[in-house]
Amino acid sequence: MEMLKQRQGMSTTRQDVFTLVALGIAMCAFVAASPWIIRTYNFAVFVPLMAVSGAITIAATRVAQRVPVRIGLIIIFALALVMRLLVLGEQPYLSTDIYRYIWDGRVQAAGINPYRYVPADPALSALRDAAIFPNINRADYAVTAYPPVAQMFFLAATRFSETVLAMRLAMVACEIVIVAVMVDLLRLLRLPPTAVVAWAWHPLVIWEIANNGHSDAVMVALLMFGVWLLTRHRALAGAVAVTLGALVKPYALVALPAFWRPWDWRLPKAVVATIAACYLPYIGVGSGVLGFVTTGYLSEEGQANGNGFWLVALFRGLIGNVPGLQWFYILVAAIVLVLLALKIARRPDQTERQTLADVSTLLLAGLFFLSPNYPWYFLAVVPFVVLGGGAPAWVLSLTTILLNRPMILPYHDLAWKTLALLPFVVAFVACHWLPGNAVSQLRGARRWTR
Repeated sequence: MEMLKQRQGMSTTRQDVFTLVALGIAMCAFVAASPWIIRTYNFAVFVPLMAVSGAITIAATRVAQRVPVRIGLIIIFALALVMRLLVLGEQPYLSTDIYRYIWDGRVQAAGINPYRYVPADPALSALRDAAIFPNINRADYAVTAYPPVAQMFFLAATRFSETVLAMRLAMVACEIVIVAVMVDLLRLLRLPPTAVVAWAWHPLVIWEIANNGHSDAVMVALLMFGVWLLTRHRALAGAVAVTLGALVKPYALVALPAFWRPWDWRLPKAVVATIAACYLPYIGVGSGVLGFVTTGYLSEEGQANGNGFWLVALFRGLIGNVPGLQWFYILVAAIVLVLLALKIARRPDQTERQTLADVSTLLLAGLFFLSPNYPWYFLAVVPFVVLGGGAPAWVLSLTTILLNRPMILPYHDLAWKTLALLPFVVAFVACHWLPGNAVSQLRGARRWTR
């Protein structure tokens, strides 16, 4: 009887290994076919398929947790490498931001402040080439929008090579930090390290980092390193790491309340000092050091008039404009986030599980209220999918792929934003307020608190 049970266990393990490999090959096949899909059917087919391919990742995450750790991690990382190699050599399909990164690195290497000139300025004519300069977005009217830590990273990466491939490889290298931190946190939480497949095979990660090369990879690496330090009871150092991440993409700041305890002013001082130190090398342009964000980006993205906020745009679409609506929305969102931050900051003697849940909650709330127009902003959610974020985190990380809406069909932006964000609202409500055992299984907190 005992031998029969052992044989059945070995058979089940073998089946799980084969299933995991099959799922990984299926994702590789989709990634390999993606250039053909785009050429043949355009983005109207590719982008929805990209979101749907997340079902493979979800299935792989469930199976991987039953596979022995060593062989599971070998399979996961080997196939993840194949997925990235398949897109590293392709042109950036969904964004041209990477060309601005390379340009900013080149400008700095020439001893010029990247916040001083727009790329088309005659003062930079000697730096132009046929590979990078023609592909820079907003080249004729916008200085760089990227904060100083991002600029330092661009400079460092382009010292190896001023090419798209080199910048992509630098962003993929950030994934090594992210994965290492997640694996260690999974061990700390006594969760299967193979759950890291949720990051390694996630379509948003594969395309937005390995293909588009977005700098959010740097931000997520610094954010997760900061979270790792926090779970090691080094909140001050962790807050500095998160602040550095916010100087790549500012929305990382919403995670800082999880690091702070009331009346401890060392952390705010460290944050301010870090920001000042990083901006100092670029301060020669005065207020221009804030870049295009304050001079035009917020208007372009609809934050200035409120239409960039999903709930504001939805309300206006349903009943028309209400004077001052965007300011009322900003006020309500700020109050909710402040109350949430105070609640989290006052928690005594947090466990590691509660700490991760708090950071995830802050990020989900901040991103929901901000409702960015681009899917790569939601890369910060994916590590918390790995660490037990449940259905809301899964849904938000996958449906926001549809924010590549200008490349799909010429429908109104609001329709695509609703398709991207409404499922998150449904998943959140189902997980937190609806009764029933079936629904309770979706709750992310279930894995964090058990």
